Amino acid sequence: MDSIFLFGDRSLRLLCAALAGTIIFSYSPQLQAQSPKPGSITLKSDIQESNAETGIITARGNVKINYPARQIQATAAQAQYYSRERRLVLTGDVYVIQEGNSMRAETLTYLIDEGRFIASPQGDRQVESTYIITEPQQ
Repeated sequence: MDSIFLFGDRSLRLLCAALAGTIIFSYSPQLQAQSPKPGSITLKSDIQESNAETGIITARGNVKINYPARQIQATAAQAQYYSRERRLVLTGDVYVIQEGNSMRAETLTYLIDEGRFIASPQGDRQVESTYIITEPQQ
């Protein structure tokens, strides 16, 4: 189910809804409270930009993402949403948690339609993941 982008200014909200219609962006606690739509992603950051020509939305600084429909929460230094490809790219000290499983990386790409994460480390470091493995019931 598609939802709208949510900014403080109604004209900006309408512009962003026309761009991609899949993420809700909230950047200020002073904004009028509005309930997220089912299947929406809430993105909070210090700065957000939207490019109508490319369909790319960029968030920088203290990025926090909440995607309740897929039980995903994430933090990063920067996030870019490519609305045409439905791809979210997080960079800079990325931490993602989903249903108790977690991943740390320098860069993480989330392919929304596939529900797939692709993580890359910084330089000579490694990606770190923690998975909850349940034992089969006997």
